Amino acid sequence: MLYFAIISSPKENEHTKTEKSPLLESYIARTAEGDTEALASLYEQTKGAVYGFALSVLKNTHDAEDVLQDTYIRIYNYAHTYKPSGNPMAWMLEITKNLSYMLLRKKSREDTSPDDESERSFTDDFSYSTDEQLSVTEAMLKLSDDERQIITLHAVTGLKHREIARLLGMPLATVLSKYNRSIKKLQKILEE
Repeated sequence: MLYFAIISSPKENEHTKTEKSPLLESYIARTAEGDTEALASLYEQTKGAVYGFALSVLKNTHDAEDVLQDTYIRIYNYAHTYKPSGNPMAWMLEITKNLSYMLLRKKSREDTSPDDESERSFTDDFSYSTDEQLSVTEAMLKLSDDERQIITLHAVTGLKHREIARLLGMPLATVLSKYNRSIKKLQKILEE
């Protein structure tokens, strides 16, 4: 059950630590002044979380990669509008969410179906065996969109449940219950 650990607890990384928020905010402030090196540093620190969230919404690697790039273009163009709040990841993920939903709406209007060959594992960023990644990916795909997004936001980005609730526009109690039910559902699927 080692592979279950990647989903059930948040990934500890540079952008999940609250003491790193001032660093990310300084990157955004410098980006607002046109500093592309600051944007590159911001990208390196946060690309995994942004990509993971986009993938959880879009379920397609090519689209998630497009949204990843578009997110940083949007950050570069609108960094001057960011108001330091202590949580730059929430601002960045809000941009990612909006771009992801815009792309979904555009695709639904075009009435195209996703290319199955473009699907990529939700666990590609983790160093587990292919069988373990496949099991977790299959289990994640059995969750609803909301459940998958909540799990991804908590496990990959390390956002707190109240931050996820705000980002997804859901009551905190709903996020908590969906998270707990999803973890139990994943555990049951993975134990089969």
